[in-house]
Amino acid sequence: MKKKTTIYDIAKELNVTVSTVSRALNGFSTISEATRKAVLETAKKLNYSPNKLASSLKSGRTQTIGVIVPSTQVHFFASVIHSVEQTLKGAGYRVLLYQSNESLENEINGVKTLLEAQVDGIIASMSLETEDVSHFTDVIKQHKPLILFDRTHQDIDAPSVTINDFDAGYIATKHLVDQGYRNIGFVTTNHQIKIFNERFEGYKKALKDNSLPYVEGNVVFGGLSIKDGRFGAGKLLRSRQVPDAIIAGDDFTALGVIKKLKEQDLTPPQIGVMGFANETFSAFITPNLSTIDQQANKMGAECAKMFLKMIKKKNPYDKIEHIILEPLLVERQSTNKNNT
Repeated sequence: MKKKTTIYDIAKELNVTVSTVSRALNGFSTISEATRKAVLETAKKLNYSPNKLASSLKSGRTQTIGVIVPSTQVHFFASVIHSVEQTLKGAGYRVLLYQSNESLENEINGVKTLLEAQVDGIIASMSLETEDVSHFTDVIKQHKPLILFDRTHQDIDAPSVTINDFDAGYIATKHLVDQGYRNIGFVTTNHQIKIFNERFEGYKKALKDNSLPYVEGNVVFGGLSIKDGRFGAGKLLRSRQVPDAIIAGDDFTALGVIKKLKEQDLTPPQIGVMGFANETFSAFITPNLSTIDQQANKMGAECAKMFLKMIKKKNPYDKIEHIILEPLLVERQSTNKNNT
């Protein structure tokens, strides 16, 4: 088997010291451009590849970061991951990805697996099942950076990047009111994740501010899926006072609502439908879906920048930051009552 090229071989080839080769390969400013170029060309000629294990043992870092998401099939999470990768690429970081598939057990295994892989930190969005957060506090105890995005928890004292979910619920409801809807239903999750509670509170406040009653029978709690949207819409359609608009907990749930309405020959905006997340499909279904954009790309970039700041601190949890982005209303056909 051919011997692996080392920095000693490069140094011998160029008749320079090993420390000069090391500094050149690591981009030290004390090395001249001519020397750096010669080292890089020789390294390429000799098929040199750095020993990642040795480098990580020396620096105490693996240049990898773990990312845990509920599902990569959801465009919002995929966009966040892409943005994290792009932002960290320039700093030499690789991403190890783990999907919880909305399972607490999977999420716990994900944290354990990533910690065993010696990642330098974890960026995570919690599963719908997550109530006990001790697996995340294990990350903090190891003094590794933990950053939560989108779905956070009050018992985790760690940095976060979210949107203003109260405003998101308020804006969605106010948009429907402005379109002339007056009896607005809500199909959302019963899981105790902060963002969904905040959106629900925003919904109730918008009703109150517009002198509209909050009707318990207009709210259906369950999961978040196309199936849950169909179920929720079916339940609301059997109400004594059928809502003239329905807000769904996310765009997949909204798609289920639209499917159920169409089965009853009620095509939005005849009954308005509003979603959350601005999934790719929401612009292409018929009618296309009004929704709240959660600024996924910006959220991913902010998570990555926060990690790079934390990794440089002696105590990564000194002066914890909470970045809150503004939700963006995306108006489409499913709520456009004024132009029907």
